[in-house]
Amino acid sequence: MAEDKDESQEKTQDPTSRRIQKAREDGKVVTSKEVQVFTILTVGVILMYVFPPLIEDFLKITQSFFSFGPELVAGRSPIASIAVAINFVIKVTVIFSTPLIFICIISQFLMGDGLNFSFKAIHWKASKMNPITGLKRIFSTKGLVELVKALIKVFFLGIVGYFVFIKYLPDLVHISEANLFSALNRLVSFFPILVIALLVVLFFIAALDFAWQKYDYIKSLRMSHQDIKDEYKDTDGQPEVKNKIRKLQMAAASKTRKETSSIDNLNEATAIITNPTHFAVALKYEVGDSNAPVIVAKGRGKNAELIIDKAKKLNIGNMRSPILARALYFTCEIGDEILSKLYNAVAIALAYIYKVNNGEEIEKPEIEVPEDLIFDENGKQNVQ
Repeated sequence: MAEDKDESQEKTQDPTSRRIQKAREDGKVVTSKEVQVFTILTVGVILMYVFPPLIEDFLKITQSFFSFGPELVAGRSPIASIAVAINFVIKVTVIFSTPLIFICIISQFLMGDGLNFSFKAIHWKASKMNPITGLKRIFSTKGLVELVKALIKVFFLGIVGYFVFIKYLPDLVHISEANLFSALNRLVSFFPILVIALLVVLFFIAALDFAWQKYDYIKSLRMSHQDIKDEYKDTDGQPEVKNKIRKLQMAAASKTRKETSSIDNLNEATAIITNPTHFAVALKYEVGDSNAPVIVAKGRGKNAELIIDKAKKLNIGNMRSPILARALYFTCEIGDEILSKLYNAVAIALAYIYKVNNGEEIEKPEIEVPEDLIFDENGKQNVQ
């Protein structure tokens, strides 16, 4: 028994949707730093080539830092050059940071199945300040994986960078002999090859890291059989909830059986009110009787169709009035008299059916019922 209990506690089951939703509320979603680095660097490089004027401005401003005196000759303060440089930095920051922030949000949106914000994720926890807990986190399996991942990244990026540098080494050796613009132009021509090579490596690293993070995320949320049972009890599996559901099901089944058996009483009916096929209510009333009409049968769905079909065979008159049929169905039980509030509406309907049965050709009357007796097909009140 002890072994069975131990096995049942193994977290081998995939997390339920409720478990995943609770993790999202706690701020736990799939995320990958390598994917963020790859997307940000890629978009950053694209922006550099989309906005070439920024590079020209950068070269001019850099050149101005190596020229001394023009401001004094022109009668301008040296601080003006610093102001120009600061304005350029602000412009570059705005132009580059806005799309980079946007792409960062988009990448996390795609990784984490939508945006997620949780105050619990930024809530301060005293355990985070515990050095012992920090050491355990560093030397845990996850920390070891991060170390291996970092070493692999440095190794492959270093290998790729080395071969690219070796290929362009003759040009780079003589770069110091040229002026600033020529040197920078050579670097600019060399830069795309190096960046593309490094981005290819980063792409594969990001793909592998995302796959690992996805696996680790699902693994951390896995549940044991007992966890699933406890979650079920916390929702609709509690005894009192199940008892209530069982009672409602038994009541619905009993009502359906009663409606089905009431079809046998249709030979006593004098009129049928229909909706026209979803609901059917059979009324018994004798002209001149001082008692109110009585419900001898009623049904919805399949039972309503059976009542209508049998009423046709018995030549029982009927009237289509959805509003009255639903009011009778939801307010009256089989064998009971109709509500006093429905006397007038039922009287109009019975009079119409009586005249039609006698061969009179009359216009179908407009049936009105009190507002508090207006129902939709689900029994919801006050639906116009």
